[in-house]
Amino acid sequence: MSKKEKTLKGIKTPSRRKFFKVAAATGAAAAAGIAMPNVAFGAAKTLKMQAAWPSGANIFFEMAGDYAKMVSDMSGGELKIDLQPVGAVVKTSEIGQAVSTGVLDMGHWVTAYWYGKNPAASLFGTGPSYGMSSQEVMGWIEYGGGRKLYEETLAKVGFDYVGYFHMPMPAQPFGWFKKNVTKVSDVKGMKYRTVGLATNVLTAMGMVVRQLPGGEIQPAMKTGLIEAAEFNNPTSDSQFGMQDVSKHYHLGSFHQSQEMFEICINKKTLSGLDPKHQAILKNAAGAANTDNYFKALVRYSADLSKLMNQHKVNVYQTSDEILAQQLKGWDKVIKDFSGKDPFFKKIVNSQKAYAKRVMKYLLMNQPNYKLAYEHEFGGIAKVKI
Repeated sequence: MSKKEKTLKGIKTPSRRKFFKVAAATGAAAAAGIAMPNVAFGAAKTLKMQAAWPSGANIFFEMAGDYAKMVSDMSGGELKIDLQPVGAVVKTSEIGQAVSTGVLDMGHWVTAYWYGKNPAASLFGTGPSYGMSSQEVMGWIEYGGGRKLYEETLAKVGFDYVGYFHMPMPAQPFGWFKKNVTKVSDVKGMKYRTVGLATNVLTAMGMVVRQLPGGEIQPAMKTGLIEAAEFNNPTSDSQFGMQDVSKHYHLGSFHQSQEMFEICINKKTLSGLDPKHQAILKNAAGAANTDNYFKALVRYSADLSKLMNQHKVNVYQTSDEILAQQLKGWDKVIKDFSGKDPFFKKIVNSQKAYAKRVMKYLLMNQPNYKLAYEHEFGGIAKVKI
């Protein structure tokens, strides 16, 4: 017997049966080691988001759904949003607090809905124009110092969330009236629905303003609680049935000449996500921003056509006399609030500085697009669509 054979003989080796048991166990463990990461990392993380909009035929809820789908698509299904309609968990006015405390992971609404906590909220969506549209206001937020001021405003009201903005809404119509209104005297004393700082602006014009949720506007017009109202756009207004209580629709207004959606995300929830999922939540808002705007232009114009042709609604452009008086109303409101609150004034000054420079370029550079439109199609008021 060789030395090597003697050494092997002295070693206790496993039996054939034990060998195969160990091999089987090792193979199973290896298989589990391969499969388990697929289970652990492939399982979707779901965030609960409540919108301020009803489900069903509602373009704003649809747009919130567009954002949720983009998040899912961008993450390959790893991150999903469980979108709930208004009232599913909390009231609209409670969304910010619910997100801050973790009752909801996310919310989808507008800053004007927390105007009651601090009037400065309206400056991040439904503030004075200074020549800016929603797109330029969003530019101020992201590149003109607005985001830092927005975050300070959140802290002042006790909201513990991160906010992203999307969908630069076209100017909101002056709204629905019982007759064509062209003079300031036509609307003085009129009971009218709006929200945010616009309530102060139109009160300064002599209107009697009531703040009502969207779903209550049409019934209030029907019963006479209000005589006139605005919500947002031809599509949403049609879905609320405004054409059934009024046949006089006035487009264009400075009371709310810009607005955008605010997506709020609980800070703890956001920080607990994988960095790539955090980036997706932010960047999906940017993608939805463009997509929703393009969708809005197609849908709003198509529904305006239906209002005019199928429902025989008279559509007007708000008169310059009324628009000029709205701007004077804004002057008074801004002066009053700035005098009471230095922080409010700080935000306004930041907006003015941005608007003065950016809009100087933009307004001087833009040709008169209305001139080109009427050159091809004729006077805009008479064009049939």
